[in-house]
This record gives sequence, structure tokens and C-alpha cells, in this order.
Amino acid sequence: MATTGLNTIDLNSDVGESYGRWSLGDDAAMFRSVSSANVACGFHAGDPSVIRQTCRDAVVAGVTIGAHVGYRDLAGFGRRFVDIDPGELADDVVYQIGALQALAAAEGGKVTYVKPHGGLYNAIVSHTAQAKAVVDAVKSVDPGLPILGLPGSEVLRLAEAAGLRAVTEAFADRAYNPDGTLVSRTRRDAVLHDPAEVTEHVLRMATDSAVRAIDGSILKIRAESICVHGDSPGAVAMSAAVRAALNDAGIGTAPFV
Repeated sequence: MATTGLNTIDLNSDVGESYGRWSLGDDAAMFRSVSSANVACGFHAGDPSVIRQTCRDAVVAGVTIGAHVGYRDLAGFGRRFVDIDPGELADDVVYQIGALQALAAAEGGKVTYVKPHGGLYNAIVSHTAQAKAVVDAVKSVDPGLPILGLPGSEVLRLAEAAGLRAVTEAFADRAYNPDGTLVSRTRRDAVLHDPAEVTEHVLRMATDSAVRAIDGSILKIRAESICVHGDSPGAVAMSAAVRAALNDAGIGTAPFV
């Protein structure tokens, strides 16, 4: 069973992704269901005021704070690949973690892990140079910070080699390719919207350490944390349904750190 403890698993969500007058998601409502918050750090989304408010809400809700670091790509919401020099990428990641650490501390919170976002997350599944840049950046800030990533990814392999904790993650509302990677968001079937399908997806992950790929095959996948996206339509109801389904199956939710 893929758990963080006895009959528990972590639920995480990407939050703090509003920017200026542009609003995205209902973070405070998501915090009623999830146990970890991947807070945008200003490069793909989020501004200082949004980030600070998100940290404030997370602290009040008792939700763990993580740095959701990404490419410097506001226009593309960080979902596009950026061919960036590894040294520059490492500096960008250090900068983002530091910014979130300060804003979290101002609200009595603390950054306890790092999860790359979007295009960067997908790139470092196989892009060794960028994966190493992320690992080097995290280790230089705090070698005690775990890195959240896709099972079998380069970034988790390099994190373990560098002495960092590598935390495997699965996605409640994303479709999987037969090789265990996520279906590209350029495809219409990349995101799951049916609550029944999503809860079935999650229960299979949590109880059988498995996931059904788009071709119908079953993949073995061990996850310490499951992500429920906060920017999808009906995200709040979806996350509540996921948590309820887990509870009904005798599985509680708790941070992995």
C-alpha cells in the first residue's frame, strides 16, 4: 500500500496561482481537503500579496507549505519547456524558494518541501541537466528539503544520489501514458473531470499502488503523495470527493513531512 504512514496518504494541491487582478482557484476551500500546499513562487504564477495570503490561509488551516518552483514564464503559466542554462535555472529555483520562505515566515509558516511545476516538472523526468540544476539548487538552500516528483524520474534519482529525500507523487486528475508519464496537456483527454473516474483513480493508487493508463493497461506506481489540481473546474468539489472516498476506504490524509 502506498502510504506515508499507517493507513494515511498525503493529498497536495497547486495553489497561490492568482496574479494581480487575475484570480484562479479557491485556495482556502481547497485547504479543507488537502494536507499539503504547493505554493506558486512568482515565476509561473503568484505575486507577493497572493503568496503571502496563501501562506496565511495554509497556516490557519494547518496545511503544510511547499515551494512550487517553475520556469520564469508568466505568459505561458510555466507549462512550456524553456531551454535555459542549468546555472541560470538553479539560480531561479534558489530565488523562488527564498522568496516563499520569507513570505511564509512572515505568516508563521515554514517551507518544508519543493515541487517543480508544469513544464519544468515534465522536463526533469528525463532532462538530466535541468534535473541536476533543480537538485543542486534545493540542496544549496536546505538539504533537508524533500523534492516531490514523478516515480522513476531523473530528478528523484539525482535527489537520492545527492542525499535528499525523493518523494514520489501521483495525480488524481491526470491521465497516464503506458510508460508512466503524464499525458500531454495538448491532448483533450489529459485531464480527468468525472468525479467517479477520479475517485476510482485515487483509490487504485492508494490501495493497489497502481494506475490505469489511457490504453487500459495497469501500471504499478508507488506514491507517497497524490496531487489534486486546484485550477481545474470543480476542483473544490473534486478534492472533497477524493478525501471522502479515501476516508470511506479507511485511509486518512496527512502530510508526508
